[in-house]
Amino acid sequence: MEINGVAHTFITAGNFAAARAFYGQLLPFLGLSVVADSENTFYCVGGRTGFGVHAPAPEYAGQRFRQGSVGLHHHCFRARERGDVDAAHDFLVRIGAKIVHEPREDGFAPGYYSVLFEDPDGTRLEINHVPGKGLFAPGAQIGGGYADGTQNG
Repeated sequence: MEINGVAHTFITAGNFAAARAFYGQLLPFLGLSVVADSENTFYCVGGRTGFGVHAPAPEYAGQRFRQGSVGLHHHCFRARERGDVDAAHDFLVRIGAKIVHEPREDGFAPGYYSVLFEDPDGTRLEINHVPGKGLFAPGAQIGGGYADGTQNG
């Protein structure tokens, strides 16, 4: 068997209203279309990707994402071109997203270029571009913190 990508990712927001407003701008900017928008769910699909946000159970309302805790570390959207990462950064600045790092090259794969940012609950998100075959190019090896085990923060 060989999978055909990731069908969807859902996160639970501590502040659903703020998350809905944020993702209601971000996901359509990335080319995803809204397929569900209700009092407790916001879900978009496009580019063979689904991403959704659920409201929390009442006892978890107001909680924030904790980087390095059990569960999701971050979610990365793949851009088709390097310039898309720069355009995304400009958009993120305009909507007031917290930028963790501006667009830059990292050693995770040959030509790896990304912007790292957070949603209103502090959930880490990334938009990257890797040209060509990336890690499947002859002789390519994973780099950065994934190679030496330091990628956790």
